Amino acid sequence: MAVLRTFARPMLASIYVLQGYDAVVRPDRVVPAAEPVVRRIAAWVPVVPADIRTAVRLNGGVQLVAGTLLALGRVPRLSALALAVTLVPTTLAGHRFWGAETEQERAGQRIHFLKNVSMFGGLLIAAADTGGKPSLAWRTRHGAHALRHDSTLARRTAEATTASTGAAHRLADLVPGH
Repeated sequence: MAVLRTFARPMLASIYVLQGYDAVVRPDRVVPAAEPVVRRIAAWVPVVPADIRTAVRLNGGVQLVAGTLLALGRVPRLSALALAVTLVPTTLAGHRFWGAETEQERAGQRIHFLKNVSMFGGLLIAAADTGGKPSLAWRTRHGAHALRHDSTLARRTAEATTASTGAAHRLADLVPGH
C-alpha cells in the first residue's frame, strides 16, 4: 500500500498544483466565473476576501501549497482536506451546468462537474487515509482502554498484597515467641 500512496498522491495532487499556480499568476482568467460564488461565500465566511481577484488568488495559493504538500507526502491528510475545501467553490464557479445555454455546453460542464465530484471523493478518502497507522481517535480509545486495564491490575495487586500481608500478620500472631 505504501507504493500505491507514493504514486497516487502526486497523481491526485497534480491538477491542483498546476491550476493553483495558474490562479495565483493569472487570476483574471477566472474572476468573472468566480464572482457570484465568491460574493456569496464572502458574505457568510468573514475570512474570505470580498475582492474577487484576491479570493481567486487565495484559493489558488491554497491549492498550490496543499497540492505540493500532498504530492510530497507531507501532512497528506490535512493537505487533502484543504484541497477538498477549495474544490467546492471552484466547482460551483467553474462548472455551472444548470446555467449553460446550449445542450452541448451543458453536457460538457456536467462532465467537468461530475469529474470534480469524483475528485472530491478521492480527496476525502485521502484525508481519511492514516497510511497504515492507527488514527488519533483509535489511539485515544486504545490508550484509555489500556489505562483502565492497567489501573484494574494495579488495584487487584494492591488488594492481594494487602490481603496477604494481613494473613501474614495473623499467622505471626499464632507463632509462639513473637
